[in-house]
Amino acid sequence: MLQRNIGMSVAVVGFGIIAIASLATGPACAAGFAIREQSATALGNAFAGSTAGAEDITYSYFNPAAMARQPDSAVAVVGSYIMPRSEFTGSASSTVTGTPTGGGDGGDDIAVDALVPATFAMWAVQPSLRLGLAVNVPFGLETDYDDGWRGRYHALRSRLRTVTATPMVSYQVSDMIALGAGMQIQYIDAKLSNAVDFGTIGALSGIPGAVPAAQDGSAEVNGDDVAVGFNLGVLVEPWEGTRFGAAFRSKIDHELEGDADFRFDSAGVGAALSGATGLFVDTGAKASVTTPEMVSFGVHQDIDARWSVMAEAAWTRWSRFEELRIRFDNPAQPDNFTEQDWDDSWFFAAGVTFRPDNRWALRAGLAYDQTPIPDDRRTPRIPASSRTWLSVGASFQPLDSLQVGIGYTHLFVDDGSIDLAAGDPGNTFRGNLSGESENAVDIFTLQLSWAF
Repeated sequence: MLQRNIGMSVAVVGFGIIAIASLATGPACAAGFAIREQSATALGNAFAGSTAGAEDITYSYFNPAAMARQPDSAVAVVGSYIMPRSEFTGSASSTVTGTPTGGGDGGDDIAVDALVPATFAMWAVQPSLRLGLAVNVPFGLETDYDDGWRGRYHALRSRLRTVTATPMVSYQVSDMIALGAGMQIQYIDAKLSNAVDFGTIGALSGIPGAVPAAQDGSAEVNGDDVAVGFNLGVLVEPWEGTRFGAAFRSKIDHELEGDADFRFDSAGVGAALSGATGLFVDTGAKASVTTPEMVSFGVHQDIDARWSVMAEAAWTRWSRFEELRIRFDNPAQPDNFTEQDWDDSWFFAAGVTFRPDNRWALRAGLAYDQTPIPDDRRTPRIPASSRTWLSVGASFQPLDSLQVGIGYTHLFVDDGSIDLAAGDPGNTFRGNLSGESENAVDIFTLQLSWAF
């Protein structure tokens, strides 16, 4: 029986890896470029109590000790359809020489809809010991602007996706305390592109016929990497119906390696620059990216057999994202540098669950997600701001072994100002850009959980 259960669970997780690898390109829906959407059950409460809830195996993403409360081996498949809306309204854009860049606002919606899957499997090896495996998308983003938009020298397309496989173990130390730990094996892939203002670079370099903002080429950089981190968790139930949870997710340091490709303008200015200086030649490229550590605390309180309340606080060390620097193998090509200087941020949530009978659970939650991005560092690549989550959800158990969960969230996102100057570090040939980013997000999540 154990061999059959393991084989079935591995098949589910294997399908999840294939699905995640093919679909996991999408927007970040937590602060920065993190993705919380790993559980329909937890989403229904706006992730309030996700570190302490332990209501099914999907809570092991937030706290690996949650597996200790699951009585049977189980698998779960989660799919979140994320529909962000983001629009830039520009007020000014110009080159370093003061020439207007021209162009539109980037399109009616520069954010990309995405289906984000997650899979979980857990084996009840002994009464106190649980082994688990999760495959998730913890970080990701994608924005896509029209080619000729006014901020094209700052960003055209930006895509970052991760796939993380996490083998986990949990152990029930006593009736009160459970511990958990996991190893994160994380794959990251990134692609960035922007227009190159060969007209301005050429004019300042004395290239005949160069016209600022009129002779555009482009640059595209891509790279990937695999690196390892860990997560830890503790779940404490001092008395029946009251649970406290704490969890830690480590940073993961990535060194992405890939290629940089350049396309010249049709007027030949870029080709002339390249021939004279050795710049803008296709080459290998590298970039360092660190996904941040997170510390979270949760509480889950059963009021009676029907009502429960819960709360959550999570801190993310986004201050590790100090800069985005691309290093080129071509020694003539200087680093491409964007100053970030993000701040650490907090997430707070409160929720309630009502169980009208033994088959149904109805959920609601409210959360505040603080942006880590300072107003003077916001760029078109990640135009995120603080957001308020309003969530509802439900779970239905048609069979003792099968549970179906759904969740819906609307994110009310603050407008974010973008005010970039050619005098800022790295922005000389990107020019000046100012305007507002208006954003909102809707999320639908479906979950199937099966215990055996």
